[in-house]
Amino acid sequence: MKKSDGSPACVKKDNVAILIERGWAIHVLPEYTIDGIKNSDIIKGGPLKIRTVPVNYFENTTGYLAEPIQGNSFPGVILIHEWWGLNDNIKSMARALASHGYIVLAVDLYAGQVATTSDGARQILLSFDEQKAMTNIGSAVDTLKHNYNATKVATIGWCFGGSQSLNYALSGNKIDATVLYYGQPVTNTTKLAAIKWPVLGFYGDKDQSNPLDKIKEFKTDLDNLGIQNEIYIYPGIGHAFANPSGATFAPKETSDAWGKTVSFLDKNLK
Repeated sequence: MKKSDGSPACVKKDNVAILIERGWAIHVLPEYTIDGIKNSDIIKGGPLKIRTVPVNYFENTTGYLAEPIQGNSFPGVILIHEWWGLNDNIKSMARALASHGYIVLAVDLYAGQVATTSDGARQILLSFDEQKAMTNIGSAVDTLKHNYNATKVATIGWCFGGSQSLNYALSGNKIDATVLYYGQPVTNTTKLAAIKWPVLGFYGDKDQSNPLDKIKEFKTDLDNLGIQNEIYIYPGIGHAFANPSGATFAPKETSDAWGKTVSFLDKNLK
């Protein structure tokens, strides 16, 4: 196994099955880069001024909430972090999205843990409890609806978070829109039939974690089930193209996807 920069990535033999099941054994991001370009440097913010506050929304878990200062009610968005955890880059994206007129709660599925190396992220992932994560996200949805008067709620996530965004859509809980950036596509039509709202997805056709044929099958299954969807596949682009810390970062495609994301949310939540 290799990192996306071509350097070796060692994984203990007894961990391989778990990582494959969770979609990480065949592609590993390089070390997280704290300095340098960030998504917040290229994505467009909106016209509204915002405020941010830490919010205890699930057990002892604190999320990061960003909301417009002006106005009484806005749609809500649950923002789900990558496998690194709830870091500053994710928080900056929460602020950018809130400025477009959304109450954004960036959840923490790692109980305060944040990784800066691939090895650290893998160790956190090995102890990840997906069932608890669904309850975590559900509590975040309830918080936005009951405490912040969110009129509608969507989920959005990147990579690991993209998979969790889709998983939540399949969990039997009602929301109003699902967005996933290169999260693992599901091709089980019985599971996908649980979705009764629009889906937006972004992938690269060179994604080693998500083969092109599976992405296309995901799109076809959504179409056959009559689920409104927009699935974009960028040519020549690999996995994690919207992650500025990785070797596959694609600023142009990231900016394009962000514009499409805001338009999609505006159309389906406002």
